[in-house]
Amino acid sequence: MAATPDPMTTRLEGEAPEITVSLDILKRGAYASPLIVAVCAVFAGLDGVWSALYAVALVLLNFFFAAGLVALTARISLGLMMGAVLFGYLARLGLIFLAVILVRDASWISLPALGFTIIVTHLGLLVWEMRYVAASLAFPALKPRKP
Repeated sequence: MAATPDPMTTRLEGEAPEITVSLDILKRGAYASPLIVAVCAVFAGLDGVWSALYAVALVLLNFFFAAGLVALTARISLGLMMGAVLFGYLARLGLIFLAVILVRDASWISLPALGFTIIVTHLGLLVWEMRYVAASLAFPALKPRKP
């Protein structure tokens, strides 16, 4: 009788689809950032531009760190990956909070533009990426392009 593998000690081998998806999100973020910056410039002027650029950088770094954390810990064990996802989310949320607190009184910041950009960019990029992610074992990262 074959023993079933323990999910807490099992590790994943092979290509990390998280990195592929994360790089695709970064690419889409680069495409969307001029529009986001322009909207913030209209409503908050030059302070809106700087705030939007700062917020987009925070969001893109957040996605990149999340994917890197999953890809790194999945190679060690699935139990570690589950813990890293949970506590990594809390840590990254805390880092975004800290990044906002550190600049809240800066002369170049517009808090409404910063908050708007952080929320809309996170949600917008996730919704945009949902159209391109394949949830199958045949293509674990991005759906193949149609010829």
